[in-house]
Amino acid sequence: MKKKLLIIIPIAAVVVAAWLAFCGYQWSWGPFVKLHDVKTASLAGNGEKYSLDNTPENADSPIKGKTVIFLGSSVTYGSASGGVSFADYIEKRDGCEMIKSAVSGTTLVESGIDSYVSRLKKLDAEKANLLVCQLSTNDASQKKELGEIIESKNLNDFDTKTVAGAIEYIICYAKEKWNCTVIFYTSPRYDSEHYQSMVDILKAAQEKWGISVIDMWNDDDLNAALSADMDLYMADKIHPTKAGYREV
Repeated sequence: MKKKLLIIIPIAAVVVAAWLAFCGYQWSWGPFVKLHDVKTASLAGNGEKYSLDNTPENADSPIKGKTVIFLGSSVTYGSASGGVSFADYIEKRDGCEMIKSAVSGTTLVESGIDSYVSRLKKLDAEKANLLVCQLSTNDASQKKELGEIIESKNLNDFDTKTVAGAIEYIICYAKEKWNCTVIFYTSPRYDSEHYQSMVDILKAAQEKWGISVIDMWNDDDLNAALSADMDLYMADKIHPTKAGYREV
């Protein structure tokens, strides 16, 4: 039995390591996340001309010197662009102080230590002028419970195990802690009825809370532009390249 264990354990370790390496390479997830950079580095949209160093600065930006929190998952992180996302371009161009809390594969819904809600509560920022939050596609792919927008504005009343409850919690928390502007942004359109329902919920939250929403899901002109030059702007239907972040 002992000899069998000595054989089985190393084999199992190799299989697990191989699987984690594959996840990192393919989906920018897990301890081997940097392997995904190898996969995407050669994409045309990640060329040197689209680098942060070649991004002009806007000295008159209204958010210059302001503290901006970016909360999200792989799109906010920049998983298909070497860890560079729109957040980094905004910091470089507009001269704001960026707090980037982005972990690939995570959800709005509170389900683990890296969920949006969990990370938001751990942020130690004393002040923030703006919170920019991604409507995560991971909640859609994992078919997280949608829930619904409720009448209450009490932080403790929101069910953060649902998409609607998590959205409301994030908005309410930001307003209570920092009294800051809140902006949510959606993914461009892709094939997902669940995400469509999430966008509808976000619109209901916008009406209730008066937040801003950058709705790329329903932006026909944007989606047409992406489709026309998909190989330059997108690594896949969800994740932009540097060119996609910077120029679209």
